[in-house]
Amino acid sequence: MITLPRVVLLSALLATAAAAAAADWPTQRGPAVDGAVPAGSPMPTSLPDAPKVIWKGPLGEGFAAPIVVSGKVVYLDLQNGQETVHAITLDKAKPLWSAPLDSAHKDGFGTGPRCAPVSDGKLVFAQSCKGQLTCFDLASGKVVWSTNYVKDFNAVYTGEKGDSKGGSRHGYTAFPVLDGDRLYALVSGPGAGIVCFDKTSGKVVWKSQDDQAAYAPPIVATIAGVKQVVAFTVSGAVGLAVADGALLWRVPLTTNYGRHVMAPIVHGDLVIVGSHEVGMVATRLSAAGGKVTAQQAWSIKALGPNFSSPVCIGEHLYGLVGKQVVCVALKDGSATWRQDGNISTSPDKAFAAFIAAGDNVLMFNDGGELLLFAANPAEYKELGRVQVCGKSWCHPAYVDGKLVVRDAKQLLCVEIVGKK
Repeated sequence: MITLPRVVLLSALLATAAAAAAADWPTQRGPAVDGAVPAGSPMPTSLPDAPKVIWKGPLGEGFAAPIVVSGKVVYLDLQNGQETVHAITLDKAKPLWSAPLDSAHKDGFGTGPRCAPVSDGKLVFAQSCKGQLTCFDLASGKVVWSTNYVKDFNAVYTGEKGDSKGGSRHGYTAFPVLDGDRLYALVSGPGAGIVCFDKTSGKVVWKSQDDQAAYAPPIVATIAGVKQVVAFTVSGAVGLAVADGALLWRVPLTTNYGRHVMAPIVHGDLVIVGSHEVGMVATRLSAAGGKVTAQQAWSIKALGPNFSSPVCIGEHLYGLVGKQVVCVALKDGSATWRQDGNISTSPDKAFAAFIAAGDNVLMFNDGGELLLFAANPAEYKELGRVQVCGKSWCHPAYVDGKLVVRDAKQLLCVEIVGKK
């Protein structure tokens, strides 16, 4: 028997743990909620002529993105009229557990769950379209705690009726965000627009503001030296102190029906949000004397994203505006290039998911096609294109050179970066 020195053994264990964490995709927008593949992961430099299908299987209706954590895939679909949470193994899609979440929401876009789950590797949090938030044990699927935004916080859910806006209209699709032992969610109740929960018990740590949830997830970031929760709600962009939910700054941005989908992007002291009506707006934050000041850096009406969120690589954003893929300079909001031909649907329904993969960008369009292009602000340079599945309005999960993605009929895992 070979006995390793304690320091060597500890280092090996830490390295193994770090590698496992790097392989996770625990939210719709990855480990850092920014759409970026973490350093140390296999990065695609080209795409295969045909992706290698590791496994695939049928699933019910829904648009909720899958996540991958601790060797498990967690996803939601519609089963027997219920939004249902499932866990399967990543390697062979072996079913581990399933649990009902809530009754189904239905509107002109379809039915089934729309909010991606999130996980810390031990717990998984699932939010229904109707505002049910449930914490499950990832290993067993047992309910740890739950709350309901309508019953417990007096939030409003109407469905697609009248002039209702944001989550109350098309469902609470803005997934919550984890930070340490806390979970931040867009609850939409009076005085409880944004709520901080203790993730293990569900106890309310603080609640703040009257904002109604739109469809963009909140993020946690340190900007201008101040750690804060940033949210893009029906009322606009807002920053709250992580400690107690105190309002730090607010930028009013209102649109018809509150269709704000773009996840906030933070770059240095800039916060960038956008929608199809207001365009793309960059706000510069500064802090002095215990006060945070927000000033508009730039606003470009012609760069309004609809259902998609861009990714940031270097000093530029790469995303979708209408049917065009665009590169946007963060310094002034100018579009350095625009590319047609990557979307076949109409501009009002066009969708694409973007993943920052090192020096390149993966784009998964609504036709189920995967593209790879260089993150080059000077020109659009395509490096590969391959059909992965059928039509999809869903963000894939990227793990260890593989994509886990859904279309209208199936969930599948495909390999796009081969083992060396």
